Amino acid sequence: MPIVIKADGLAAGKGVTVCFTREEAEQALKDTMVDKSFGAAGDSIVIEEFMTGQEMSILAFVDGETVRAMPAAQDHKPAYDGDKGPNTGGMGTYSPLPHIPQSVIDDAIENIVKPTARALVAEGRPFRGVLFGGFMLTAEGPRTVEFNARFGDPETQVVLPRLKSDLLEIILASLEGRLGDVEIEWSDEAAVCVVLASGGYPGSYPKGLPIEGLDAATEGLVFHAGTAEKDGRIVTAGGRVLGIVGLGAGIAEAREAAYRTASGITFEGKQNRTDIAAKALV
Repeated sequence: MPIVIKADGLAAGKGVTVCFTREEAEQALKDTMVDKSFGAAGDSIVIEEFMTGQEMSILAFVDGETVRAMPAAQDHKPAYDGDKGPNTGGMGTYSPLPHIPQSVIDDAIENIVKPTARALVAEGRPFRGVLFGGFMLTAEGPRTVEFNARFGDPETQVVLPRLKSDLLEIILASLEGRLGDVEIEWSDEAAVCVVLASGGYPGSYPKGLPIEGLDAATEGLVFHAGTAEKDGRIVTAGGRVLGIVGLGAGIAEAREAAYRTASGITFEGKQNRTDIAAKALV
C-alpha cells in the first residue's frame, strides 16, 4: 500500500481509486466489481503501482516511426484545490510547462513515446494518428500512466490553440506517410483551461440547469463539454460542463483571462478549482 485500483474498461475518465489501506482497496473492489459503480467497465480490474509526482501529458502526431510531439501540458485530475478529493476526467489544464525542465520533457519523448511508436511498427501494426501519453514525473524520471489513441480532453483545449500550422495538412500528412516532411509551427503564447463542473461531480449530479453568462464570454475560448439546448436555452447535461480557455503572453496572463471569463458564467451548483496552473507560477 498504497495501490491503485482501476476499472479495466472505458469509464469516462474516471474508474480510478487510490487506496491507502487494505480496507479502502476492498471497498474499491466491491464498488467497482459488485456494485458496478462504473458499469461494465468494472467487470475486470487492474491493480497498479502507486506513483507520486506531477502529471504531464504529451500528445504527438505519429506516422509509423515518425513522431512529432506537441507542446507538453499538465492536467489537474483531483476534483478540489490542492489536488484533494476524488479523481475526475480533468478539472483544468495549461501549456506550456515553464516549471518543468525541457530535458525532462525530452526524456519522455525520446525514451517512451518514440520507442512506443517503433515497437508498434516492429509488431506489424504501425500507428498513424494522435498518440496521447500521460506521464508521472517521479523521482526516478518520467513513468507512463496511460496511452490513448486520440486527442485528450481537456489537454487538447490548451495545446491546439497554440498550433500555428494547418491541422488538416498535418493529419493528411500523417495518413499519407509524409509527416516527416511537414512544417509544424507552435505559438509561444500560453493557454490555461478551467473546467466548470456540475455540483456533485465526479459523483452523481443534476442535469438541465440553465447556464447564464455565455453571451458575454467574448474573451478566450469556451468549449462545450456537457451542455444541451432546452427550450432555446443552454443547460447543463454532464459532469464537466464547460472548458474555459484563456490565452496570454505567459501563464499568469492566460490564467487571469481564463478565470475572468469563468467568473462571469454561472449555473446552480457550479464548481471549479481555483488553483489551475498555480504550480507554474511558483
